[in-house]
Amino acid sequence: MNRRLNVCRSRAGFAALAVCGVFLSTSAFATPGIKVQEEAANDGPIKYTVKMASKTFGNEQETRTIRSGQTDDFTWQSAAPGGAQPVPDDCPNVSSLARNAEGAAVRQVQIRFASVVADNGSANVQLSFQARAPKGTSKVTVGGKALQCPVETRLSQIVRFTMPTTGGSKMVTLSDGTQLTVSASRK
Repeated sequence: MNRRLNVCRSRAGFAALAVCGVFLSTSAFATPGIKVQEEAANDGPIKYTVKMASKTFGNEQETRTIRSGQTDDFTWQSAAPGGAQPVPDDCPNVSSLARNAEGAAVRQVQIRFASVVADNGSANVQLSFQARAPKGTSKVTVGGKALQCPVETRLSQIVRFTMPTTGGSKMVTLSDGTQLTVSASRK
């Protein structure tokens, strides 16, 4: 390195010294080469099936495919246990109720599923569960007018668990007794 510096100093002109100085400083801080490897075994798509068994929110099932580190959102909607329950537009908080296209109250479950696969092939899962369902009606007076407005049952819970991704399953029970069974397999 001393020899290169002497060569730079012996050259005429300030520009040559600046160029040699840049060359010396960049070569002194060179990084090692990057080793290219094949795609990691845990990086491929995984097929997850979520099954729900609930007295309040019904029985549903969904199969989705995501990769490690991704998040997936999906919604289940079904009729209320007693059938379609009309909701008057004047009910308080009508915009926050789960309703179908015809305006009837329905059961609705929203799930956000996130998974990160570890080096050993097991998945660390976070599942966000938000559900609501009509549970009868309540007599409400709005502007002197008596209305029958639905009363909703709601549940919001986040669960975290670890499970295999090679055909295994994991069952979790939520605070209201709703059971979720999650199974996973490689595509």
